[in-house]
Amino acid sequence: MDISNLKTLLSLDNRDMGIVIGLYLSRFNKQALDAFEFSGFRQAYNVLGLSLGIKPKSINNYRDEFDPYFPNGRQGWHNREIKPQSKVIMELAKDLTFDQITFIIKAHLSHKDVDLEDLQIPISSYQNKHEFSANRLITGKAAEEYFVQIYPTIDIFTGFDVSDMTNHGCGYDFKLSKGMSRYYVEVKGMNERNGNILMTEKEHTTANELLNRYCLFVVRDFRNTPFHDYYLDPLHCGQIDFKKQERQVIQTSYTGIFI
Repeated sequence: MDISNLKTLLSLDNRDMGIVIGLYLSRFNKQALDAFEFSGFRQAYNVLGLSLGIKPKSINNYRDEFDPYFPNGRQGWHNREIKPQSKVIMELAKDLTFDQITFIIKAHLSHKDVDLEDLQIPISSYQNKHEFSANRLITGKAAEEYFVQIYPTIDIFTGFDVSDMTNHGCGYDFKLSKGMSRYYVEVKGMNERNGNILMTEKEHTTANELLNRYCLFVVRDFRNTPFHDYYLDPLHCGQIDFKKQERQVIQTSYTGIFI
C-alpha cells in the first residue's frame, strides 16, 4: 500500500471525493450500500451527493463511468473512455481494501482528521465510535446541504444571508439575517416520507424561546426524491406532536488509589 496515495486520498476536495464514492459504489456494489445502511443506489446518490454539496446525479454518473472496470453485472459507460481524473482516482485507490475506502469516505463526510495508522485497522473496530457508526449523521449533513442550496428559493427567506452555526451548539443549525429580521433554522433529515424526528433539549428550549423566529426545516424521503417542509414555531404550530423522552445513562468509572 502506497502511503503517498493514502495521503492524497485523505486530502481530496469534495468533487474528487465524489469520484472516489462512484468508484466505491461500482467496485463494492451491495457491500458499499450496506456499509452506509442504504436501501438502494438512489438513496446513496441523494445522501452522499448532497453531503458533498454536489448533484446526486453526479455520483450516479461517476459510478456508471467505473462500472465497465468491475464485475458488478452492469455495463455502465462501456462505450466511453474514462475521464483523466477518474483514471487518476482509480490508480490511487487500486490497492485499497473495502475497509480502507469506507474509512476514508466516512472520515471525509464526518470532517474527522485521521492518522494513517488508522487505515491499518478493520473498519469494524470503529463501529462503537460515534462518528463512524452513526450514519444518520451523514443524512443530517445531506439535509443541511440541501437547505443551503434551496433556502434562497423559499419566499419567506428571500434576500436573507445565511450563517452556518452547526458547530456552535446553540440549538439551531443556521441563522438567517436581513436587516433587523432574523430566522433561526434547525434542519432534520428523514430517509422516509414519514416518520419521527428528534429534538435535543437544547433545541427544544431554544425553539420555545424564539417562537416564530425559530424554524424547523425537515428534508424527507432521501430513499427516493428528497423534498422539504418547514414549520415556524414548531412547538406550538399544531402540526407536530412532541413528546418528552428521558433516558437514564449509567456511566462506570474507576478510581486509582496509589499504594
